[in-house]
Amino acid sequence: MEIKKGYSAHARYVRMSPYKVRRIADKVRKKPYGDAIALLESLPHKGARLLKKVIQSAAANALYTNKNLDEELLYIRDLQINEGVRMKRIWPRARGRADRLIKRTCHISVALDEIAGAGE
Repeated sequence: MEIKKGYSAHARYVRMSPYKVRRIADKVRKKPYGDAIALLESLPHKGARLLKKVIQSAAANALYTNKNLDEELLYIRDLQINEGVRMKRIWPRARGRADRLIKRTCHISVALDEIAGAGE
């Protein structure tokens, strides 16, 4: 199977821990576009909604740049969940003390590609 040029989309500073999103990303990596979207729609997680949105954006980019591309031939070539900035907040505790509350963010990058030879 030969790979043609890829199409990508990114979501940066997503307010969710990268660990939580990676658990779902592992389920859709290297899958065909239609199967990945069907799986993400059936999952109840917030990360599934976020991933679905980015994957659909990458597919829209692919279909916009290549007008004769078929949606059925797309698959997820690369899916990365990287750690973003951490927002540090103060959490009041008993007797005048304070704890650190770390709100994590992540960057989602998706690259779709067309399965070569399938459309010929």
